[in-house]
Amino acid sequence: MSVEPNIQKTELKKPCVNCGAELKYKPGTTNISCEYCGHEESIKIDENGFTELELYPYLKEMGAQKHSEEISMLHCKNCGANQHVEENYKSLHCVYCSMPLVIEDAYKEDWILPGAVLPFQIKKQQSFLIFQKWVSKLWWAPNKLKKASLDPQFTKGLYLPYWTFDAQLSASYTGQRGEYYYETQRYRDSNGKTQTRQVRKTRWYAASGKVSGFVDDTLIEASKQKTGRIPSKIARWNLKKLQPFNSGFLSGFVTEKYTIPLQKGHLSAKGEAKQIAERWCRQDIGGDTQRVNSMDMNLSEETFKHILLPVYISAYRYKSKEYNFFINGENGQISGTRPYSFWKIFLAIVFAILLISIFVYFAKG
Repeated sequence: MSVEPNIQKTELKKPCVNCGAELKYKPGTTNISCEYCGHEESIKIDENGFTELELYPYLKEMGAQKHSEEISMLHCKNCGANQHVEENYKSLHCVYCSMPLVIEDAYKEDWILPGAVLPFQIKKQQSFLIFQKWVSKLWWAPNKLKKASLDPQFTKGLYLPYWTFDAQLSASYTGQRGEYYYETQRYRDSNGKTQTRQVRKTRWYAASGKVSGFVDDTLIEASKQKTGRIPSKIARWNLKKLQPFNSGFLSGFVTEKYTIPLQKGHLSAKGEAKQIAERWCRQDIGGDTQRVNSMDMNLSEETFKHILLPVYISAYRYKSKEYNFFINGENGQISGTRPYSFWKIFLAIVFAILLISIFVYFAKG
């Protein structure tokens, strides 16, 4: 049976051979499975590994359509997130702000195909337990938040887009190497007695040289919404677990499309490379402290990948304000903003005042 030409490979749904239900990715494995009858199939991993793409052809218009594909997107009008869902659309809500998404508003858009994906290592049920444990430790949290932590519809698995950049880096520099020495200094203490102390000083020597090396997988955020960035506390993944991209890993999860273009991501990567180069220069200068007066950096053999990294997001609305809670889908780290219950705090203050009043009353009596 041939596939319709207008259906893209990232949107194909694979049915279970036993019961016909949609097969979804099973976190922590390289399998897709049926949640109804338990049937599993292996995801075929490309033996050739990741696809590193040459950077500059992509920064020119001629290379823009290579390794790209058209996918169906849903745009959240409330927070601006662009989302693609690898499952049948049903009661779909935005993963960031929980606002309903209108299926009729879906549109087609090109994207640069991911070169790699870090599959979810934590199952959705595990994310509920992590979220519930975190919520249970929050003081003055509204009761509705604790109920939300028990409701699966509030937690979604999301693949976040990132750019990674590789390059050969070389830099020449001029600077100074500082070496510490100590001199004995006399002074009078508060009692007028003469004391001595060691004072550290620095001798500076001229330095210059060249450094070079390979900069591997500079990770650059590829999307940003009104809600802000993913908390830095959880934005750390073990990139050694990356797998060559296969749409099977996306089954059953939401995928966010990049909103920060490749060109802007590249500029951020060059800023990161400059910091790396300066660090290498300081190491090359040596001594106890260093100054880098000038540096001429050059990047060559630049390549990049579009990669997808896993998080679970729980979106919660309290008193017309949006709150997000994030769980790293690889290692289980959790972070988020939280609401406070006015009435819980108010009643706690009233109770504390009452206790103090009773204590004072009996103390006087």
